[in-house]
Amino acid sequence: MTKFLGYTLLLMLVLCKPVWAQAPISWDSLSASEQQILQPLKDKWAQLPAERQQHLRDGAQRWQTMTPEQRAQAKARLKKWQALTQEQREKMRERFQKFRELPPEQQAQLRKMYQWFRQQSPERQQELRQKWRNMSEEQRQNLRNFLRETTPEERQQLREQWQNASPEERARIREHWRNASPAQREQMRERLRQRLRH
Repeated sequence: MTKFLGYTLLLMLVLCKPVWAQAPISWDSLSASEQQILQPLKDKWAQLPAERQQHLRDGAQRWQTMTPEQRAQAKARLKKWQALTQEQREKMRERFQKFRELPPEQQAQLRKMYQWFRQQSPERQQELRQKWRNMSEEQRQNLRNFLRETTPEERQQLREQWQNASPEERARIREHWRNASPAQREQMRERLRQRLRH
């Protein structure tokens, strides 16, 4: 019995990783440049949780490697963040958490789409935002599904085909879509996907 307990304890020690609390970081252990960046927090530093201290230290280290342009962008993002309400911040935190839970391929695809959006003119961005706001939840979900299931190249090909279509062709396609049942729309989407891949 004693041997059994000994083996059980040994097995638990080997298999279970101990969880150690992160040790606080003293202000004096920060480098001079880290202290300069984090100066506004000096008086509160000792009261901050160790995890928060480490997060801030990591941020100060990233700041040192940034170009002036990147720093200006970071300052602008911080200003926007500070202007948000508590509810808006919470919503953004939730979205970020959902993003972090996505598979790496989906995260990469979303980053690519975001970069594409950022490259559009301010007018085009506003136009796209307005279109999104005017969509029903079903339309938004259909768009999300379409974006997930097609590559950026396929979407670009589709945009070009749409732009090259005559106003009459566009009107005919819109009318056909409006009159289609959900099942017919799904069939149309599938035919479109197949056509884009050939």
